[in-house]
Amino acid sequence: MKNYQLIFAVIFTSLTLLSCDRNASRSSDTQSNNNSQSQMNSGANSSDESSSFDNQLAPGFTLVDTQGKKISLDEYRGKIVIIDFWATWCPPCRKGIPDLINIQKEYKNKVAVIGISLDTDTKKDVVPFMKNMGINYPVVYANSQVVQDYGNVEAIPTSFVINKEGKIVNQHIGLTPKETYINEINKLLGRS
Repeated sequence: MKNYQLIFAVIFTSLTLLSCDRNASRSSDTQSNNNSQSQMNSGANSSDESSSFDNQLAPGFTLVDTQGKKISLDEYRGKIVIIDFWATWCPPCRKGIPDLINIQKEYKNKVAVIGISLDTDTKKDVVPFMKNMGINYPVVYANSQVVQDYGNVEAIPTSFVINKEGKIVNQHIGLTPKETYINEINKLLGRS
């Protein structure tokens, strides 16, 4: 019986580290007190995901950032862009943010990271969370249109890598290792 409990614990922990269902409860109290209500997307992984977006022009958007300023994807044409759909209540999202901070720092003139927050009930937590984490890239608030345009994002983190021409070259569902992003960036910069 103990072996089954151990196996269950290992499987549950692994799934927890991969991704969060964005439709799960977003209340920070509920999230921390009842993790079982947060349904995990068991099919998600950090490997490259086949998508209908491959090499298509990334859907444009203009969204409001945490300071009330409008941010448009078009402003970043000519740079490699990583769009990261995330939320403050999502443990894998929180775990991946330091890697995105480092990528923004290391490639600041060639790569732009844009965080798209899916926080709704916890929207008030975004700015303090950003300050606490030291997020050095713009974070905008999602609307239903951008979620729909990017394939009805259902699990987070979900990220999209966009080349300098504005085309989606990769989509990742779940926690993605920094090395994966670095390899993709270097390939797009011709450094592979």
